[in-house]
Amino acid sequence: MMIPVRCFTCGKVVGEHWDAYRRRTEEGEDSAAVLDDLGVDRACCRRMFVSHKDLVDIVSPYQ
Repeated sequence: MMIPVRCFTCGKVVGEHWDAYRRRTEEGEDSAAVLDDLGVDRACCRRMFVSHKDLVDIVSPYQ
């Protein structure tokens, strides 16, 4: 599934940073440094990125 648009805890918009975060971490950058650079400072918002698992490829055959 897609990353949620807002943080579940505080309501800050986090979905707009997902593409940049994924691209930069796949290139080998440290995830903490990327989140700092993107301005994602709160622990609740950071967990939205770190714990997200993209399930679109797994779920799509069953729709």
